[in-house]
Amino acid sequence: MRSRVALVTGGARGIGRAIAGELSRDHRVAITWRSTEPEGLDAEVLPLHADLTEAGAAEAVIGGVIAQFGRLDVIVNNAGLVAPSAVEAFDPDRLHDILSVNLVAPQALLAAALPHLEAGAAIVNISSVNAVLPPRGASFYGASKAALNLWTRAMAKELGPRGIRVNAVAPGAVNTPEAPRSEDLTELFVRETALGRIGRPQDIARAVRFLAGEDAAFITGEVLTVSGGYRL
Repeated sequence: MRSRVALVTGGARGIGRAIAGELSRDHRVAITWRSTEPEGLDAEVLPLHADLTEAGAAEAVIGGVIAQFGRLDVIVNNAGLVAPSAVEAFDPDRLHDILSVNLVAPQALLAAALPHLEAGAAIVNISSVNAVLPPRGASFYGASKAALNLWTRAMAKELGPRGIRVNAVAPGAVNTPEAPRSEDLTELFVRETALGRIGRPQDIARAVRFLAGEDAAFITGEVLTVSGGYRL
């Protein structure tokens, strides 16, 4: 019987969908989606339409999870925004959007969820290798993920006394069915990856499931790189 409940933001496609599927093996799962309406989900998965950058959205999402399942044990902050930020250009609205999705939304969800989280709960943030390997032409995205890594460690320290763990997974290059890279770009990533292949959503999902579960009960404040040895 699945007694624990997990929330996966951005769970309609790609890595988020894989995470939701992996967690549904032993959790009841809710996902959020903004622009891509989910199809073919397990009948027991609760889809919640939300734009997490809007005021009150986090509270509405947490309220929906509690109303449906009565508890919340795992939050996976997967929803993210990748956008260019050229050195020569400055678009304050776009930079604000990146930070709102990648950093502010996880804080808003945590604040709304905290009254419902008990000892043994876990938060897993989806970061990126770009937090330490700056992407050319998208430096602000990398900076937002670096900030998320620091927030991960800070929240681990803040919530540790409550028995709540906070970790992150930093994927390398991952091809998803909805947004595959070109063959040339895929080959470039493969050449720079020790294991000689590009990542799959399931690679990330399995790492998330580990950090969310009892096997990681004494792990907190860590950023687990899942990149196949990218740029070793």
